[in-house]
Amino acid sequence: MALAGGILAKTTGSKACPVSFSALPHPFSEKESAQKSLVKISCSVHLKSSSSRSPLFHSVPMSSSSSSGIMLRKGFRVSARASLIEADGGELVDLVVPESERAQKRMEASSLPQIRMSRIDLEWVHVVSEGWANPLRGFMREAEYLQTLHFNFLRLEDDSIVNMSLPIVLAIDDEHKGAIGQSKDVSLLGPQGNLVAILRNIEIYKHNKEERIARTWGTTAPGLPYVEEAIASAGNWLIGGDLEVLEPIKYNDGLDHYRLSPKQLREEFERRNADAVFAFQLRNPVHNGHALLMTDTRRRLLEMGYKNPILLLHPLGGYTKADDVPLNVRMEQHKKVLEEGVLDAETTVVAIFPSPMHYAGPTEVQWHAKARINAGADFYIVGRDPAGMSHPTEKRDLYDPDHGKMVLSMAPGLERLNILPFRVAAYDKVQKKMAFFDPSRSQDFLFISGTKMRAFARNGENPPDGFMCPGGWKVLVEYYQSLQAEESDQMKVAVPV
Repeated sequence: MALAGGILAKTTGSKACPVSFSALPHPFSEKESAQKSLVKISCSVHLKSSSSRSPLFHSVPMSSSSSSGIMLRKGFRVSARASLIEADGGELVDLVVPESERAQKRMEASSLPQIRMSRIDLEWVHVVSEGWANPLRGFMREAEYLQTLHFNFLRLEDDSIVNMSLPIVLAIDDEHKGAIGQSKDVSLLGPQGNLVAILRNIEIYKHNKEERIARTWGTTAPGLPYVEEAIASAGNWLIGGDLEVLEPIKYNDGLDHYRLSPKQLREEFERRNADAVFAFQLRNPVHNGHALLMTDTRRRLLEMGYKNPILLLHPLGGYTKADDVPLNVRMEQHKKVLEEGVLDAETTVVAIFPSPMHYAGPTEVQWHAKARINAGADFYIVGRDPAGMSHPTEKRDLYDPDHGKMVLSMAPGLERLNILPFRVAAYDKVQKKMAFFDPSRSQDFLFISGTKMRAFARNGENPPDGFMCPGGWKVLVEYYQSLQAEESDQMKVAVPV
C-alpha cells in the first residue's frame, strides 16, 4: 500500500458542536475561496431535554477545495484559534489515585473480589485513566456499551454527545461472576498479579460476542487479529464501573518517557506556544513520503495564518498484530528521523498513543481522531485506508480505502472536522526523492509498498536514495536480519540430528 496519501481534518472552537450548524446564506464561490484561505464554522449547540432532541446526524455537501487545499462544507467558515481545543465533555478526567491515598486504597483493594486482566485490558485501563476516552470514567456499563456499539457516540447529561466508536469493556467468565456475588466493587490485577485498580459501582451484563464483532468490524470472518487475541476466548459477561487506578500505568520497557498523557501533551504544546496542533498516527516506520506529508501540512497551516503549528507524531503503542514492526523498533527508527533532520525537532513532539489496535477501519479511525482531540490536537492527518487491513479470508482490502476520511466528515460528535486532501506521495525517479504523485508523468514514479519495503530490509538491500533516512533504514535492516537469524536458529533446533 502506498503510504503518504492523506487528508487533514481540523477541529474548530473550544466546545463540541454535536447538534446543529448555523450556515452562512451562500457558499463561497471559487474566487472567494481563492481569496480566503480560512473559512469559519459557525456552530450552535442546543441543549434540549431528551423529549425534544435535535438531529444527531447531518449530511453536509462538500464544496470544492479552496486555494489552500481545504475541502470545505458548503456555507461554513473556518477560523484559527489562539488556544488549544477543549477536551470532549470539558475537563480531562484523571483517574489515578492521589499519592497520599494510595496505601489506604491498596488495603481496600486487597480485601475485594479480584479480576486478573490481560495485557490488552491493562492498556485500556491506561487509556481511560489518563483521559484519552474523555469523559469516560471506567469500563463501560451496558447503556454506554450499547450507545457505542449502535450509535458510535455517548450522550452526556446536558444532552450533548461525544464520539465513541469502540467499546471499552472488560470481559469476565462465569467463575469470576460467581465469585463477585453481591459485591459493589472489585479490584483489578495486572497480568503479573499486581494490584492495578478498583472498579466501583459495578454492573455485569451479557457479552454477545457475535454482535460486538459484527458491529465493530462489519464482518464475523475468522482471522481478525484483535478478535482472536482479545474476544474469542474472553468470558461471556462484561463488567462495567468507575475506575480508581492505584498508580500511573508503567511498562518498564525503556519507553515510558514517550508515554505522555493528554494533560502532559497539552502542557508541552503550551510550553512551545503552539497555536495549532496536527496529529499523525502511524504503526509503521516513517519514510520520506510520510515526512513530506507532515512538512507540507505545516506549510499549509502557516499559509492559513497560524504562527507556530506543532506536529504530534503519535505512533500507536498498544496491541498490534504479530507481523507489525514492534514498538521499540519503530521508536528507535522515529528517533533517527528527528536526529537526521527529516522532521524538525523544534516543531515535533514524539509520543506513544497507548491504545490497542483493532484494525476496524472507518469505525476505529473515529476513535483515533477523538482521542487526539483530548490531547489538544485540532488537526488530524488520516491517510488511505486508515486502521484497515487485508480481508482475513479473501484477496482484497477489508474496507474501502476512501471510507475512513468520508466517515470522519460525517461522524456524530466529530462534526467539527474539516478535511484537507493531499495528493498521494511516491518515489520520483527523476528527482530521486519522495514527491507528490504527478499523473501527467506517471512513468517517473515508483510506488514502494510496505511489502516491498520489508523485502528490501530482509534481504539487506537499500531502497532508492531518498526513500528513507539512512539511520532509520539501518534500524529496520537490523531488525529484519535479527528475525531471520532467530528463524534460522529455530529451524536448526527443529531438525533432528
